[in-house]
Amino acid sequence: MIIFCTSCSEDEKYVPITQNLPIISLPETPYDYANLNLPYHFTVNEGGTFISSVNGIDNTPDDNPVTDAGATLGRVLFYDVALSQNRTIACGSCHRQELAFTDSPVKSLGFNQVPTRRNSISLVNQRYYFRGRFFWDEKAATLEDQVLQPILDHNEMGLTESEIIQRLSERPFYSNLFLQAFGSGQITQSRVSKALSQFIRSIVSSQSKYDDGRMQVNSRLQPFPNFTEAENQGKALFLKTVAQGGAGCINCHATEAFVSVNSGPKNNGLDLVSTNDLGAFETFPTTNSLKGAFKIPTLRNIALGAPYMHDGRFQTLEQVIEHYNSGVKNHPNVSPFLKDANGNPQQLNLTEQQKAALVAFLRTLTDPNILHNEKWSDPFINQHL
Repeated sequence: MIIFCTSCSEDEKYVPITQNLPIISLPETPYDYANLNLPYHFTVNEGGTFISSVNGIDNTPDDNPVTDAGATLGRVLFYDVALSQNRTIACGSCHRQELAFTDSPVKSLGFNQVPTRRNSISLVNQRYYFRGRFFWDEKAATLEDQVLQPILDHNEMGLTESEIIQRLSERPFYSNLFLQAFGSGQITQSRVSKALSQFIRSIVSSQSKYDDGRMQVNSRLQPFPNFTEAENQGKALFLKTVAQGGAGCINCHATEAFVSVNSGPKNNGLDLVSTNDLGAFETFPTTNSLKGAFKIPTLRNIALGAPYMHDGRFQTLEQVIEHYNSGVKNHPNVSPFLKDANGNPQQLNLTEQQKAALVAFLRTLTDPNILHNEKWSDPFINQHL
């Protein structure tokens, strides 16, 4: 490991201000971020109505591929509290590794302890959203655009564009990190954006109990040998449409990454009408069908993502499943996937045992590698988020 100290002095009168002069610990050889080492089921489509592979849905732009040096820089930036106005929070404060890069409050707190507007969305598998837009309302056209917005938001982290460059320039270790990532030590807003995006795109979940089972069968529709009876039943309910006797979850959470591959934000019937939060309609104000519609997140590591929904209204997976079972409201824009043959909100009429089976299956998507791999952890030694 290489330890970088930001200040040294022979002057005995010099007293370092430790909260502004952190130390980082990085491996001598950078971690492997560029090679995802995906299992075969991620890249080979098994056929059928719903695609299973992630081929063709990666939003990584040609001018910002993930590199080991770039993602290393992104990791340091992700955890650096200097990127908030009063140096108290970082990106990693509201996207915590031990919670699969989500947050536990209903709404995260900004640098001045004021709640943010919506629940913190998971950063896992963000590269697998071909539409490429970010935030619950899709207001950011790219991940490169998204990563700077919380830093510049007056409530979340509270910096200006010039302050970003100034704060990072005060850290001596950044010069070499930018040099390794981009060929020169120059610190620019564009490079900050690219490095953070590389780090986030490297966070891909593929080592869960589900993956262990999937590698033992030819099709995800087959029972997994390592699953309990309840977990296999929940998987079958998840993967089958309502017409096939399932719960239809696969309609919105497809592929082995369990992400949306449809046409964008959907209204999932949380409310009869949309009032104070219009969702994607706020981004696309000429599209009335997007009132109350929100981006569909991945279900990988969902058991760690409570509270749920854009406003954090549900505290448990059981509550989420009951919503889709019996609680979908007849909003004018509710997704067709959540309507019955007569155009009314679906009533799945799942038994208690079936609902418990769905919860059991969703828990198999928890990936310990995401939670504990050091390459995604906080590299600061003397900094507390």
